[in-house]
Amino acid sequence: MPATPPRQTHIDALKCVAAQLIVLHHFALYGPLSQGLAQAAPDMAQWLRQYALMAVHVFLAMGGFLAARSLCAQGAGRPWLSAVAERYARLMPPFALALLLAVVCSALARAWLNDDFIPAAPTLWQILAHLGLVQDIADVESLSAGVWYVAMDFQLYALLALLLRSGPRLGLALVLALMAASLLVFNRQPELDEWALYFFGSYGLGVAAWRASGSPHVHRWLAALALLGLGALALEFRERLLLALTTALALGLWERHSLMASHASAQGSSRWRQALRAGMAQQGASSFALFLLHFPVLLLANAFYSTQTAQSPTDAVAVLLAAWLVSVLGAMAFHRWIEQPLNRLIRPWAARLNKGSGGRFVA
Repeated sequence: MPATPPRQTHIDALKCVAAQLIVLHHFALYGPLSQGLAQAAPDMAQWLRQYALMAVHVFLAMGGFLAARSLCAQGAGRPWLSAVAERYARLMPPFALALLLAVVCSALARAWLNDDFIPAAPTLWQILAHLGLVQDIADVESLSAGVWYVAMDFQLYALLALLLRSGPRLGLALVLALMAASLLVFNRQPELDEWALYFFGSYGLGVAAWRASGSPHVHRWLAALALLGLGALALEFRERLLLALTTALALGLWERHSLMASHASAQGSSRWRQALRAGMAQQGASSFALFLLHFPVLLLANAFYSTQTAQSPTDAVAVLLAAWLVSVLGAMAFHRWIEQPLNRLIRPWAARLNKGSGGRFVA
C-alpha cells in the first residue's frame, strides 16, 4: 500500500472552513435554537441558511482531487471491486457508529422536545438503506443531517474508479466528458440530485485539477478548465459551481507549488506558524468526524434548551456556542480514539486488496 502523503496546510484549511460552515448551516436551520439565533442575529442566520451549505461543493471538488491522487497511486492493475470495497470499509465503521449515536440522541431528544427535525425511531429498512448508503435512492428518511453526502461521496468515488479503469488516456477522456456533461446538463436537473451524475461536475473539476497539477503545461490545463467552467456558468449561473471551480483551480495551483512551499516553510517558519499548521492539520483530519457528530450534539442541545423556562435569543446563542465547542472537541476525540484505530484495523486488509496491483490509472 502506498505511503500516506504528507499533510498539506491548504487542504486542511479548506476542510476546516468548509466543515465549520456546514455545521453552522445546520445550527441555523434546525430546532428552537435556530429560531433564537434568527432573533439574535437575523442577517447572519439568513446567510448561514442560504449560503453556508454551498461549502459542500468545496468538499466535492477537494474529494475529486484527493480521490484521483489516491486511485492513481494505487495503480491500474487493482480490481475495481477491491478499490470500492476498501472505500466502503473505511467509511462505514465511523459512519455506523455516528448513526447509532444519532439514533440514541434522537430518542433522548424526543422525550423532551416535539419537533419535525428530530428523526423518528428507525425501521429495519431505514437502517439497512443507510448501511448500504442508498437512503436517498431508497427514499427513506435520513437518520442524521448530512448523511446524504457520505452516500454521495461513495457513489462518486466508485464512478471515478470505474472510469479510470478504462486506461490512462481513455479513462481521463471519459472523466472529462462526464464532467462536462454534468456541468452542462445533469447539474441543471434538480431531480437528479440523488445520483452521482448531478454532482460529478464539481467532483470532476477536482479530478481535472489534480491531473493538471502534474502536467508541464499546468497553466494551459487550468485555463481550459476555467473556460469550461465559465461556459457552464454562462449557460446557467450557479453559485455552487463557481465555488467548486474556484476551489479546483486553487487546488491545482497549490499542488503544483506545494513542494517548494513546504520546503520554504520547513526552513523558515516561526513557531506560531508551525502551531497554526499543526492546528489546521488537527482540524482538517477531524473534519469527517465533525461532519458525523455535530447533529447528535445539536439534537441534545435543542432538547436541553426546550426544557429551560426562560428562552431568550441570548440564551439560544450561548447554547449554540456550547454545542459548537462540544462538537469540535468531540470530533477531535472521535478521530483520535475511534476513527484512527478503526483505520489501523482496516489497513492490513486494505494492503492485501492492493497486493499485486501495478501500472497507473492516469498518465
